[in-house]
Amino acid sequence: PFSFLPLCSCAQRGHSSDSTLVMSLPSASILQGKGTGANDIDIYSLNVDCKVTSRYAHTVITSRVANKAEEAREAVFEVELPKTAFITNFSMTIDGKTYPGTIKEKASAQEQYDTAVSRGQSAGLVKSTGRKLEQFRVSVNVAASSKVTFELIYEELLKRKLGKYELLIKVKPKQLVKHFQIDVHIFEPQGISFLDTYITFMTNELNNALTKVQNETKAHILFKPNIAQQQKSSALEETLLDGDFLIHYDVKRIATAGDIEIVNGYFVHYFAPSQMPTFPKNVIFVIDRSGSMSGRKIEQVISSLEYRIIFFLLSCLQWDFFLIDFNVSKFSVGLCININKALLTSASALDKAISAELLPERSVSMIILLTDGQPTVDVETIQKNIKMAIGGNYFLYCLGFGFDVSYKFLEKMALDNGGVARRIYEDSDAALQLQGFYHEVATPILKEVEIQYPEDAVLELTQNDFKLFFDGSEIIVAGKINNETETFPLEIKAKTVSMANLGEANVREKEQVFQHQKYIFGNFIERLWAYLTIQQLLEKSVSAEREEQKSLEARVLELSLKHSFVTPLTSMVVTKPEDQQEDQVANKPTESGTLNTNKRALCFLYL
Repeated sequence: PFSFLPLCSCAQRGHSSDSTLVMSLPSASILQGKGTGANDIDIYSLNVDCKVTSRYAHTVITSRVANKAEEAREAVFEVELPKTAFITNFSMTIDGKTYPGTIKEKASAQEQYDTAVSRGQSAGLVKSTGRKLEQFRVSVNVAASSKVTFELIYEELLKRKLGKYELLIKVKPKQLVKHFQIDVHIFEPQGISFLDTYITFMTNELNNALTKVQNETKAHILFKPNIAQQQKSSALEETLLDGDFLIHYDVKRIATAGDIEIVNGYFVHYFAPSQMPTFPKNVIFVIDRSGSMSGRKIEQVISSLEYRIIFFLLSCLQWDFFLIDFNVSKFSVGLCININKALLTSASALDKAISAELLPERSVSMIILLTDGQPTVDVETIQKNIKMAIGGNYFLYCLGFGFDVSYKFLEKMALDNGGVARRIYEDSDAALQLQGFYHEVATPILKEVEIQYPEDAVLELTQNDFKLFFDGSEIIVAGKINNETETFPLEIKAKTVSMANLGEANVREKEQVFQHQKYIFGNFIERLWAYLTIQQLLEKSVSAEREEQKSLEARVLELSLKHSFVTPLTSMVVTKPEDQQEDQVANKPTESGTLNTNKRALCFLYL
């Protein structure tokens, strides 16, 4: 029932997709009534102000809208923001009066929402709109010849992948805007090693609207096109601002033990070693061959695997004499089996290879599951079986196709076994999405990383131990510093050929770096620490037992309310002007999937 390629051990440096900060510019949506014109609602000012300080991005989107009609019109403020971002504030200003959003515990906000709905009123939500985006939407009735100002603020910690960070600003104002501006400031105390911009809708006219200034530690990118530059042609009142505005950059790295930054009693430690040998890899792919995976889906999987097999085989070490000719497109469909059996068989195959001393002593073994379906037996049973079989010796990665897949099941199973789950979207570039993932896991350079700080020097530390580290990524640890601490040593332990890095940072000297900097927004490292803590607690809760999960969620709620983050446990309630009597609730969506008992046919191959 299976197709096999004998197990081999490979080592290769590769490239993966960039990490991303995604912003989408708001647009006014007009709900037309009798006699209304398409241009009654006018966005006369649109400003995106993004400050990135040591990877932590603080973004303010301000849209000013005027109703030019002689009667009231409804304007809709709609923004797409990163799924990994947390909304921190929203407000509407109408006739000089500001109506702010209030962040509440989700149940309390839901009660307010239900009350509004029971009165026949409307409510707005943050909802998932794509691979990396969530949509924030709020509407308001604008009186004749009146103006309204919308302001949305959100924050996100950028992740480094394959040696760079990416800011992706989705530009789509849908109309000509008199005062249009994207203003990005980047401050990286370590120094900026490179910075590039790319605009998909760029024209010769728009070149003059873009300015970029960069020195050792700072960069300023300003995009400010006038009306004439925004027009598709002088005869058309249509905008050509429709596409992606991208900024790529990375920072300089000199200190072996990474870099530490400190503001107001909180520290963040960045660690990203490079130019180190890659672990040999032992990889098993478990591929769903059920009916629903036929056609375009399996073609995309095969296409990506052909690329990946070539990538691996060209880099095989002493195991190349095990290789045989293999045509991926000739997979046999095999018998109907379940995910549980397929993964247990994969773990057993690795156990046998280790017992037979076929694998290098210092190598990384991975199992990669690709499926669009549901488990065939009780999910908790499967998860316990797989965790016991893998026993912490291998890494499990789960790639789920489409929105029907049981993503929560895959996510918990992956996190239980040192890996991650990814949703592969069923677009024309699904094969490229898969290749991007393979690139990300192609270059493991450290295992069992542990960063140790003196217990009397730091408090409330975020995660400081990591099972696997890939070249081009970055480890981030944050925490509070004891006020009496002047310096504190740190020690980094990890498995590779051999490694033990030692480093020391002068606390007061590090604090001087951020004094009197216009790029700083409040206690940004404290907010970075809270953001990172919340993200890690949410991830930990996925694989936690019920009682521990309640405790973790209680801590997430406490931090979310204290630092005003819209997270999966909080909502933002937006109260409209009294004469409109409407509340709108912003909820952060979570990945979800339904379970059923359909049998799945899977086959797997060995690399």
